[in-house]
Amino acid sequence: MRHVRGRARVVRRVTRLAAAGGLLLGGAMVTQAAMASEPPRASAPPPASARPFTSAGTAAETGAADTGTDLVARLGTGRTAGSWIGADGRPVVAVTDARAAREVRRAGATAKVVGHSMRQLRSATATLRAAPRVAGTAWAVDYRGNQVVVRGDSTVSAADWSRLRQVAADIGGFVHMERTRGTFTTRLDGAQPILSTGGRCSAGFNVTDGQRDFILTAGHCGPAGSVWFADDRRGRPLGTTVSSSFPGGGDFSLVRYDAGRAGDGADVVAIGDGKGVRITGAGDAAVGQRVFRSGSTSGLHDGQVTALDATVNYPEGTVSGLIETNVCAEPGDSGGPLFSGGLALGVTSGGNGDCTTGGTTFFQPVNRAMTALGVRLIVPAPAAGGGALNAAPVPGSSRGRTLLAELTDTRNVGPGLLVIVGSLLALVATRYIRAEQDRRTYRRYYSATWG
Repeated sequence: MRHVRGRARVVRRVTRLAAAGGLLLGGAMVTQAAMASEPPRASAPPPASARPFTSAGTAAETGAADTGTDLVARLGTGRTAGSWIGADGRPVVAVTDARAAREVRRAGATAKVVGHSMRQLRSATATLRAAPRVAGTAWAVDYRGNQVVVRGDSTVSAADWSRLRQVAADIGGFVHMERTRGTFTTRLDGAQPILSTGGRCSAGFNVTDGQRDFILTAGHCGPAGSVWFADDRRGRPLGTTVSSSFPGGGDFSLVRYDAGRAGDGADVVAIGDGKGVRITGAGDAAVGQRVFRSGSTSGLHDGQVTALDATVNYPEGTVSGLIETNVCAEPGDSGGPLFSGGLALGVTSGGNGDCTTGGTTFFQPVNRAMTALGVRLIVPAPAAGGGALNAAPVPGSSRGRTLLAELTDTRNVGPGLLVIVGSLLALVATRYIRAEQDRRTYRRYYSATWG
């Protein structure tokens, strides 16, 4: 009998705990619902200090990048030579004198004393740009190595490489020459596929000018007037390129939606398997930062930013101001998004190698492209958080949300109230059951003593 009563007490306690938990959950749901955001709409990116970061390490990396950038701007290009995110996640700033090093350390960053300032490094890249153009070459400033790295792919002849090597020698010993495998090409032929008569690319990010919505993608995907479709049979018209830059000033273009609007999920980029990442703002890449790239050919891949302000001499022409990374890409990935957490960083331009052997891939910075085009990202307001990659189902996908996600949806006031009412009823029922059991125990005890 004592055993039965003990089990009853346990059941009552568990029931009370569950009911109390239900009250807390229901209250949270109703409170959050009262503060729920509007559906995604076009808005200006939030300030850096207010942007949410959802990938592991993203917040720390962005803070480190901001600190390093601020220090470089304050000390100037004559006393610094760039900044990057160190292996420990702290900002590292290259400086040319001991006084600058002390200022960097006082700001909480790591100082590395180097022999060449950013002014000298940029002078070297300017000299390289002024030399006769050699298709199949690329160069960028290596902040960590305090040098300019010039690469030549397999298409560069021995004679052209020799002439470029002489230019480098005249600049100084801090220009490093190296051969690379494969060829530097655009990735024409994100990350959803978009197709035209000129080839196949990947959608980058959805943007707006306040009146109409557009796809921001690579400029080499097609000139103004190119017509795009969502399928290879041309049965689903998508839009038309209305502005394009390639080569020269950049590698970006705008595809205007035929429908005028991007539709549901305009703030989500596809990463494969019916999933996507919600984009909450735009940022500037930092050397050493972990980044992700998605494309319609090779899907999702990650790596690090290895250099900024890179120049690539494609067969079609020269493009400067690009982000250099060690993330792989393949034909058809052109225009696909580069991001870190929920921050848009760039769109895929080109590179060498593939996702089997690896390689170098270059990206058009998204902020520069949007400034030139007079558009802004379509993002949720306020920005939503979640997951290691801020994952969200792609609209139209069969992969819906879990039951827990549905129950804790901040917009569901009704379910929250139902949880509260149910929990209250459970508490009342528990108290009634306990009182009834006590009465029965009382009667059994006294009936036995009376007999």
